[in-house]
Amino acid sequence: MGAAQSFEFNDDPPKILEAKDLAAIASYIKSGKCKNVFIMAGAGISTAAGIPDFRSPDTGIYSNLEKLGLPNPEAVFDIQYFRIKPEPFYELARELAPGKFKPTLTHAFIRLLHEKSLLHTCFTQNIDTLERRAGVPPDKLVEAHGSFATQRCIDCREPYPDDDMADAIRRGVVPVCLDPSCGGLVKPDIVFFGESLPPNFHSALPALQTAEDSLAIVLGTSLKVRPFALLPEMVPETSPRLLINLDHVGSFGSRTDDVIVLAKCDEGVIMLCRELGWEDELKRLWNEAQGGTAEQGPEQEKEKEKEKEKEQEAQGHQALAKEDKNLESDMDQLVKDAQRALAIGDAESDKARIVEPLLEVREELSKQEEAPKDGVPDSDATV
Repeated sequence: MGAAQSFEFNDDPPKILEAKDLAAIASYIKSGKCKNVFIMAGAGISTAAGIPDFRSPDTGIYSNLEKLGLPNPEAVFDIQYFRIKPEPFYELARELAPGKFKPTLTHAFIRLLHEKSLLHTCFTQNIDTLERRAGVPPDKLVEAHGSFATQRCIDCREPYPDDDMADAIRRGVVPVCLDPSCGGLVKPDIVFFGESLPPNFHSALPALQTAEDSLAIVLGTSLKVRPFALLPEMVPETSPRLLINLDHVGSFGSRTDDVIVLAKCDEGVIMLCRELGWEDELKRLWNEAQGGTAEQGPEQEKEKEKEKEKEQEAQGHQALAKEDKNLESDMDQLVKDAQRALAIGDAESDKARIVEPLLEVREELSKQEEAPKDGVPDSDATV
């Protein structure tokens, strides 16, 4: 849940928007009055990609770090602890490293804002680089807590090659500086506790505080970590603010032009794009980020999964049919062998005792093969 609120909800009519809902946000964007969109994104935009957030009970990253034997969960991102014991961080890095996850619809939405020449800045707390993978230009990104995109020695600050870093994470080893005279530990350019935020975080603040005709969209964040948590408060009173999040957070609702949508990020983004008439473009960009074709979207992906399941089921039935064929062939051979054995001697009674039961079994197998299998109707069946 969000932190306890120390403000009162403002029930006054909005001054800029037509109403306090997504339709009004869409109308504001389509009117041409909105010229600058500022995104403030947290871990909630990546959970649909399979990446857990940090603070959710039982499922968050911090709650799953007990196996690493840390003095406290936050120690995995403590620079002093890293200097002494870097192994826990690299154990976590294997789970979060770039390449394992693909952008979500929300990442595609941020890219779409850029394509519409509306995105001014995307402030993100995420270190997963999925904004970059979705095609958001680096110069539009402020990765407030750094990211896995680059890495360097923590002592001499010498950059470390991307391929070497990926190989080290994959093999579960701690990389060290390539300069033999240094030998310091290498760390991704993620901001650890005890380190300064990247310079572009501070340099981006004046534009946020002074931009006219703007809109702030806060997505999937608890707004508990400062100074990132202060960003929505820096937005001018003349700019509408939109929150799409599972919980109410921050001071949203205290301004006349605040809109609150309590939903998963992808769901809220789809609703907004529907109001804007951008659904097809959103799906196109999302699918490009997944490595598909422009015609495919989330629904098509589900259809592909269903077709795959049907194909696997059909293969299973084919395998069963093959087993039946093999069994019948073996039974034929047994019958022939029995008949040959009986031909050697005079054994009419043995024929009744041995061959006839085998013939009955073979006939039963033949009937089973002609009957339709469970779940697979014959060609004349009505589906």
